Amino acid sequence: MPGENGQLRPFHLAFPVDNLSLAREFYTEVLGCTVGREKEESCVFNFFGHQIVAHRVAEMPTLSTNPVDGRQVPAMHFGLVLEWGEWHNLRDKLEQNGQHFVLGPYTRYEDKPGAQATMFISDPCGNHLEFKSFKNKSKIFDNNWK
Repeated sequence: MPGENGQLRPFHLAFPVDNLSLAREFYTEVLGCTVGREKEESCVFNFFGHQIVAHRVAEMPTLSTNPVDGRQVPAMHFGLVLEWGEWHNLRDKLEQNGQHFVLGPYTRYEDKPGAQATMFISDPCGNHLEFKSFKNKSKIFDNNWK
């Protein structure tokens, strides 16, 4: 929900990692996050203005996939909805740096009202991240398309 000034407040997300140093390297060097508080068991990142926290665990959970638009999408994932140009800039940066894509980059629901550019990557611990963008941002929460 928007705050008192009408702007969206940052979200907070905690997620597991089994190697905190590899996760820190990925989120800072690949995605450009900055580090906030850091302890032996956790690390706070500024994830495009949002607060995410990597918590060290002994073992990563098993992840499942679900079919979405004819592809198997990781059921547990997090990410951002970027502006159209930002999405393309990030895609280009990831491709230039040789980042492996779990899915995409591609346009999901091509030629439908909810068409969206999407790409999935994973961190070194197996957490999946999705970055997506809509040409028409009014479709982000539209419930009139399937």
